[in-house]
Amino acid sequence: MAKRGTRRHAAEDRELSCPCGSGRSYPRCCGPLHRGEADAPTAEALMRSRFSAFAVGDTGYLLRSWHERTRPSRLDLDPGRRWLRLEIVDTERGGLLDSTGTVEFRAYHRTGGHTGMQSERSRFVRADGRWVYLDAEQE
Repeated sequence: MAKRGTRRHAAEDRELSCPCGSGRSYPRCCGPLHRGEADAPTAEALMRSRFSAFAVGDTGYLLRSWHERTRPSRLDLDPGRRWLRLEIVDTERGGLLDSTGTVEFRAYHRTGGHTGMQSERSRFVRADGRWVYLDAEQE
């Protein structure tokens, strides 16, 4: 019986693949960050977790992972926009020992039957020992 339970769990994990594109399940990838059980170890990991938060509609996490200096007082997501895929184009710094980092990405979405893409270079900083989103240059 243990094997059957393991197979069922693996099948459930595949169904819940993380929107960030890591290939891991959401409960084992971005889920712990969204629930506040872990912090992103790198700027890219934070970028991926923020994309996943947009995909699952977690505005609380988006606001918590935003630098207090640039964070809006509230955030309203478009309920008609479905985030499909994240492509990391480039990263500069943002590693385990860095205090700043930049992640360039393309985020693909579907809105009202049309597919679109948002391209951006996001800047991240460490604040109180954890990575937070600072701001972005739209492309």
